[in-house]
Amino acid sequence: MAGRIKDSDKEELKARINIADVIGEYVALKPSGGGSFKGLCPFHNEKSPSFQVTPSKSMFYCFGCQIGGDVYRFLDLVEKLSFTEAVEKLAARIGYQLTYDEGASKENGERARVLEANTLTAAFFEEALKTDEAEPGRKLLADRGFDSAALALFGVGWAPKGWTNLSDYLKTKGFTDQELIVAGLASSGDRGVYDKFRGRIVWPIRDTTNQVIGFGARKIFEDDKGPKYLNSAETPVYHKSKVLYGLDLAKRDISKKQQVVVVEGYTDVMACHLAGVTTAIATCGTAFSDDHIQVLNRILGSDPANPAQVIFNFDPDEAGQKAAMKAFGNASKFNAQTFVAIGPDGLDPSDLRQQRGDEAVEAMIAAKRPLLEFAVDRSVMKFDLNSREGQVSATRAGAVILAGIADPIQRSVYEKYLSELTSVDRSAIEALVNEEVKRSRTAKVSSISFTPPVDEPEPEVFVGFEPVDLRDPTNKRERWLLEVVAQMPEFVDSVTTARIFRIYFSASRHVAIAKLLQDELGRGAGGLVDRMIERTADQPELQQTFREIAMQQLPVGDDAGRETYAKGVIASALEKTIELEKNYLLSARNRADSSGDTAMTQEIARKLVDLDREIMLIKSRRP
Repeated sequence: MAGRIKDSDKEELKARINIADVIGEYVALKPSGGGSFKGLCPFHNEKSPSFQVTPSKSMFYCFGCQIGGDVYRFLDLVEKLSFTEAVEKLAARIGYQLTYDEGASKENGERARVLEANTLTAAFFEEALKTDEAEPGRKLLADRGFDSAALALFGVGWAPKGWTNLSDYLKTKGFTDQELIVAGLASSGDRGVYDKFRGRIVWPIRDTTNQVIGFGARKIFEDDKGPKYLNSAETPVYHKSKVLYGLDLAKRDISKKQQVVVVEGYTDVMACHLAGVTTAIATCGTAFSDDHIQVLNRILGSDPANPAQVIFNFDPDEAGQKAAMKAFGNASKFNAQTFVAIGPDGLDPSDLRQQRGDEAVEAMIAAKRPLLEFAVDRSVMKFDLNSREGQVSATRAGAVILAGIADPIQRSVYEKYLSELTSVDRSAIEALVNEEVKRSRTAKVSSISFTPPVDEPEPEVFVGFEPVDLRDPTNKRERWLLEVVAQMPEFVDSVTTARIFRIYFSASRHVAIAKLLQDELGRGAGGLVDRMIERTADQPELQQTFREIAMQQLPVGDDAGRETYAKGVIASALEKTIELEKNYLLSARNRADSSGDTAMTQEIARKLVDLDREIMLIKSRRP
């Protein structure tokens, strides 16, 4: 697969794809009226949703950070895909066959080739699990309570023990040695390429669009000198710091239930889902990172009345305790409340389900504790609370935890909790926490090096179009008209529009956009928004403002409401335009009077009468 993708395919694919379905796999979207959807912007931190997606326009736009574009632009921003990679990803999503022009770079199809190889590999491994050689793997999985239906649901497979079984198979499908190495499915040795995964149970790792992007494999045989779990290396489609196993199956329930359960391994994810905890996911051999948090925040909402929940499941041993404290350090980065759930007798979800059934797994998650409470307990319980010295030390250790709580109400609640644990007076704990807060702030300030500038800073000089202040009623009225013309050109009369556009606008950005809109309206209403985005490509300020105009949700519902609103805005703008025309004529009449030009004065008077009649007619037609 090589060459430049034909332009017609790019446009046809964009027309077939529902942009809300694609973005909805990264961002929790809710209907916001008029066929649009809103959610929390994935490109900047916010508590109230300002990110809007409008399928009818195939566009998204954030009114907070002013980032917007089409579905290809979204995938570029959220997954760092090139334009070609984004097109190929979406084509694979709906099974659309792309056509390529000859002679362009062969690198364009690299990502698609990796995905194709992964898809074939996943199927190869699934078939291999049925062979006699895979009996040890099937037995291990069966002993853990996973039947054939469960294995099929998660696509579990088997990597044969031979050195080149997979490589030989993929070569028959037209793949080269280099492509197998790039895909992370083979390694290079003195005797050529050999399979990376051999003699292991294998789990395919899928992204949110259900495409196989990598693999995780568990060793079975004692003579396997590799690690217990072996995961795919970095490839054009697999980036371990962003990958969450099971997210393809869990994403919809995570968004619906506003809950995610973070477990430690592949079998734990399987056990949770089979037990009814369908929001379980896991990292793939890495610690939970900021990138993982961002991935989940895009799916979780931020409704104060229904706060989302992130529940971490850790082993009760020392390693699990440390992992829990690390998670606590990142808790404030989630758009959610954070909890910890620990299995009875130290059992992980897989063992718990196997030994005590599905209900035990659900009960473990239901018995979750706030992660903050867990952190306070862990900091306090290592001291002897039966001794005065232990109480003092425990209180000081707990105060360090509480000083990091930004919410004053939450801090007050946990000051009371710490007082109950240590038997130390609450007022003393409050004073100690405040002291710790001040100490922490002082340490942060003192760590900042300050070097005064050698010269006075130069005044900021604005280059380009001045920003539009929409608090100004005039600017707001101008914006309403541009929104109607851009979004509902079918209701626009070109003659009336030309008259209004000639003198109506005062904000420099509005003036420039109106001129471009008038030019493009002469070419027809079809594809107006796309043409305007293209026309403003070399003027980012104008393009940003036009995206706002094109994506602004209008206060209309059905088609009848759209027409009424559009005609009302246009009529209001025309009325204002006539007032401006009258002001111009009044000034001209004053000049004619001063010069003694009686004929001109009379002519202007007749025109003023005509304009007054026109205004009265416009007002009479209003509902």
